[in-house]
Amino acid sequence: MSLKIVVLAKQVPDTRNVGKDAMKADGTVNRAALPAIFNPEDLNALEQALRLKDAHPGSTITMLTMGPGRAADIIREGLYRGADNGYLLTDRAFAGADTLATSYALATAIRKIGDFDIIIGGRQAIDGDTAQVGPQVAEKLGLTQITYTEEILKVENGRITVKRHIDGGIETVEGPLPIVLTVNGSAAPCRPRNAKLIQKYKHAKTITEKQQGDLDYTNLYERCDYLNLVEWSVTDVNGDLEQCGLSGSPTKVKTIQNIVFQAKESKTLTSSDRDVEDLMVELLANHTIG
Repeated sequence: MSLKIVVLAKQVPDTRNVGKDAMKADGTVNRAALPAIFNPEDLNALEQALRLKDAHPGSTITMLTMGPGRAADIIREGLYRGADNGYLLTDRAFAGADTLATSYALATAIRKIGDFDIIIGGRQAIDGDTAQVGPQVAEKLGLTQITYTEEILKVENGRITVKRHIDGGIETVEGPLPIVLTVNGSAAPCRPRNAKLIQKYKHAKTITEKQQGDLDYTNLYERCDYLNLVEWSVTDVNGDLEQCGLSGSPTKVKTIQNIVFQAKESKTLTSSDRDVEDLMVELLANHTIG
């Protein structure tokens, strides 16, 4: 049984390198000021998709990501590991989206892709930690969903069996195809890039990248269609502008505070209840915790 798999992946800021310019005045992430990486749990999801492809000959994997032009790197990283193609949702109208607007945009793109059996993504992204997008996509598409996936055990007779890692233990659940899965970071890590696939796809680009890049490769894109990465705007996916980006995002950031820890600061405490209580009050007051 061959499968058509869509992997939802996101390019996120590297939260290990957050500085004072990490946020804009309007409460959105200043992505231009931060190094960008493949969201870690989306890599776990990609590995589960690749294992399904290995187990079911003829299966295909489509990468789907939303972001600025540089997010095309996510599609290439998927291709380097064994994905077959990908789509980049990029439009100024998508900017500033919260989980509701993001899931709306992804759902419209998935409807345009049309033919799929499994939609799979990471449990959550490290720049938001909400774990809402996957379930919201499932809701908007009217699909069954399984969250906290640890391992896909089997797919047969139009049903999928999955091991979930939840608080308090492990459970095995079954659901009908098509289905949406979200994958934990404790699942198997993604395999490394494949050298042959890097050579095959290293010049894969979106139309915007080709317009900004080296014209020496024009003939290459005419000969090798698999190097042409698809770029979709709001119009291309028939999206409603009122439901995209900031317009479609009811979640608003009220204030932002940068907390800077300095190693030279220290305090000696006794084990008395009073000292512990005073410390907790101080940590809450300066927002170190709480």
